[in-house]
Amino acid sequence: MAGAIIENMSTKKLVIVGVILLLFQAFSFMVGGLIAPSPTTAVPYLATKCVDAVKTSQKDEWFMPWGPDQCSKIKDFEEATAKRIEANNIVFAVHIPLPHREMSPWFQFMLVILQFDIAFKLHNQIEDGAMATMDVRLAYRDDLMGAWTEMAHSIEHRKLNCNFTTSKTPENDGRYYECDLLPFMEVGSVSHKYYLLNIRLPVNERKKVNIGIGEIKDIRLVGIHQNGGFTKVWFAMKTFLTPSILIIMIWYWKRITQMTRPPVLLEKIIFALGISMTFINIPVEWFSVGFDWTWMLLFGDIRQGIFYAMLLSFWIIFCGEHLMDQTERNRLSVYWKQVGPIVFGSFCLFIFDMCERGVQLKNPFYSIWASDVGTELAMAFIIVAGICACLYFLFLCFMVFQVFRNVGGKRSALPAMTKARRLHYEGLIFRFKFLMLVTLACAAMTVIFFIISQVNEGHWHWGGYTVQVNSAFFTGIYGMWNLYVFALMFLYAPSHKRYGDGQSSVGDQGGNSGEDIQLTTTITHVDGPTEIYKMTGKEAQE
Repeated sequence: MAGAIIENMSTKKLVIVGVILLLFQAFSFMVGGLIAPSPTTAVPYLATKCVDAVKTSQKDEWFMPWGPDQCSKIKDFEEATAKRIEANNIVFAVHIPLPHREMSPWFQFMLVILQFDIAFKLHNQIEDGAMATMDVRLAYRDDLMGAWTEMAHSIEHRKLNCNFTTSKTPENDGRYYECDLLPFMEVGSVSHKYYLLNIRLPVNERKKVNIGIGEIKDIRLVGIHQNGGFTKVWFAMKTFLTPSILIIMIWYWKRITQMTRPPVLLEKIIFALGISMTFINIPVEWFSVGFDWTWMLLFGDIRQGIFYAMLLSFWIIFCGEHLMDQTERNRLSVYWKQVGPIVFGSFCLFIFDMCERGVQLKNPFYSIWASDVGTELAMAFIIVAGICACLYFLFLCFMVFQVFRNVGGKRSALPAMTKARRLHYEGLIFRFKFLMLVTLACAAMTVIFFIISQVNEGHWHWGGYTVQVNSAFFTGIYGMWNLYVFALMFLYAPSHKRYGDGQSSVGDQGGNSGEDIQLTTTITHVDGPTEIYKMTGKEAQE
């Protein structure tokens, strides 16, 4: 019978395939490190304090910090006190982007972080558990002289977490608290050129609104968006990899269906892994350049979650199909105890994502971390998913240990076999170990480059070139998983070369040609791998 390509392919050809894959892997890292810019850009903004002289509540009135229709401004709150301007008449205005610049759909998303500059006053200190209440409005336009169109309006609450590092004495009046950054806004698409934020801090002593939050001097924002140059490189990679994985997936399944037996579980799970990889690769992001699709961030998270859940399930099933025990396998129901925690952990992460990015489709100012209940709920989902991940890792290590222990036990029976059969089963063992080493290498590369991207400043200088480490991490790891799935489907597809053809003359001399012709691979046997290794053990005893 025909085996898999990896066991029938000559060593020379196998090395050539490996070198080609390594070259593509190096190229994917170089694309991000040398061609693409940094993945994101952070732009700081200082809110302008505008005066609402008539204290209007009209929704069509917007306060611009600069330009021909700019608002009436004050420098600080001392000036507001001197002019008898109340806090409720002050509007903090922020225009995104900065003057003489434009936003672009290539930026993909816009994340805004907020920080209060709060001065210490002995008679106006920040109370424990202080909550800042903000009346926030977001508008957009595509023409500098056009009218603003409201995009979102919400009353938001953010808990202040500020520390005063020196003693609270009259001598330290005017010093600033050290306040944590606060999540403020996230928009899933940047389909307009100009955005305007108007922020009010309404004060109501009777309802205790914005009482005990200290003396706020300024509001600072940091706008984070994806770089347009990185977006173009990312889209180009997706456009190139989509047909590559799709073609190899169709070719792989065509070879499976040409077999005279139905596909076994391991073949099905490899095909499912290819489908999930194709699902990630399809460059639907191209449409986000021309359409205002705010759900693209959520859709991208769902696609990644499906792929990683399928990848983790594949590792479990692959190890299980090679345990060589007496359990009847080749059925997905056998692995429900192992795959169940993966599905449950993925579901927890999906719920967490829906609780934040799902709500942000209607209210971009919403953040699950803004309240104590939301923070506890988010942490609960993350902890549960983390526990599932730890259990998965421990169980996978246990399964790998069992497989290698069983393989070591079966190797002692190999010397009693004929030479052709012994070499064949040694090839089966090598094939499994080869895939496990590649898998561990991929996982290690992911962890290593993730750590480097966190501790490194973002780029290295190498000779006359600047290497963008974070961009190399994204494109390199993305390319690596594509190559991993590509290699799986290519190397483990059924081979048209039948095992024993090259050894027929040798087998005839020894009288074992019939035995050699019946040899098959682990994943192409009609009864699954367990039956093969049972047969191996019995024949060794005989």
